[in-house]
Amino acid sequence: SLTGERYKGHVFWDTEIFVFPFFVYTHPPTARALLMYRYHTLPAARDKARVHGYRGALYAWESTDSGVDVTPPFVYNSAGERLEILTGIQEHHISADIAYALWQYWHATQDEEFLLIAGAEMLLEMARFWASRAERGDDGRYHIRTVIGPDEFHEHADDNAYTNRMASWVLQRGLEVVDWLKAEHPQRWHELATQISFADDELADWREVADNLVDNFDPATGLFEQHRGYYDLEYIDLQSYEPRNTTMDVLLGWQRLTKTQIIKQADVVMLLFLLGDRYPREIHETNFRFYEPRTSHDSSLSPSFHALAAARLGEIDLARRYFTKAANIDLDFTRGVTAAGGVHIAALGGMWQALAFGFGGMFVEANGLRFEPHVPDDWGELGFTIQWRCSTLRASASGTTADVNPPSLGF
Repeated sequence: SLTGERYKGHVFWDTEIFVFPFFVYTHPPTARALLMYRYHTLPAARDKARVHGYRGALYAWESTDSGVDVTPPFVYNSAGERLEILTGIQEHHISADIAYALWQYWHATQDEEFLLIAGAEMLLEMARFWASRAERGDDGRYHIRTVIGPDEFHEHADDNAYTNRMASWVLQRGLEVVDWLKAEHPQRWHELATQISFADDELADWREVADNLVDNFDPATGLFEQHRGYYDLEYIDLQSYEPRNTTMDVLLGWQRLTKTQIIKQADVVMLLFLLGDRYPREIHETNFRFYEPRTSHDSSLSPSFHALAAARLGEIDLARRYFTKAANIDLDFTRGVTAAGGVHIAALGGMWQALAFGFGGMFVEANGLRFEPHVPDDWGELGFTIQWRCSTLRASASGTTADVNPPSLGF
């Protein structure tokens, strides 16, 4: 609520996925403080998981200083329809988004103290949640049913690809941090395992779920189905509604909208950015080509990540169009969006990521950083400063060439 009171200061996944990367790569102490907020609200996350019948930690969709979920039960849209709000009940990917930010911080800073005093406990409790959230089906695979993914136009979704794939990733990182603690800090591991009543037989469950959780990927097409049954929904040509000054839920009505393939914001496209190093370029391109024309961008969070994805694919004109759209969110006041309730800080964070990770081509990999820029010719040079493992680096890029000073091993 620095610039307005629209969401009453509530904290969403926007913090970890959209805003956090800026701080982790420019001012790590602020990134650490954001994670410590989640650590201090861990008791509330445990309570929420327990109330819903799960183990571990399920973080609030809308969080306040206590960490208690304050998501409203309903709202009225601009057409006057009363809409039941299910995000607080079904949008569970928050407990993967926080884990992702935590691991991103650890990888970028190697802040061992944080991992020992807070991060490991958080990660283990989120892994616990996902192991209990998944259900084994008659097909012998594990499924996560009745969720909302980043695309909030589709509720009650089964096996949302983003949710499932991120859940599997959290379980894998949980196993990794347990191995690290046992090998490097056995005393701390003993203390933590005792504190959270952790038994080693949980590890076998985590491996079982992580290895057998459905991800909706079809090797024949190279596509991730956003959720089970998505392909059976009605296709809508969004271009036929352009130009428009309102959102698709208003134009079509909520009931019809949910039966279409229209996506509110990046979902599979977001997944492939977060876990992109696990998939070759052609998988990124195939999914972007499929989902981009189905995305209405009726969330301020969406244009920046489409700019990022398009830039990485070398689609410079399309990337610039999306980047301009993101930059104008608080300026052009279209589709009922204004800055009266506060500037869209998550959209600003997404713009920084579009510049650094998209046009600037920064890839964060296991052994360090790699740069593969796609800077528009008329921009000349794009430069940004980043913090990486106690070093300050200046990256500059023009065209498809990048320089990093001072040069360092792993770059």
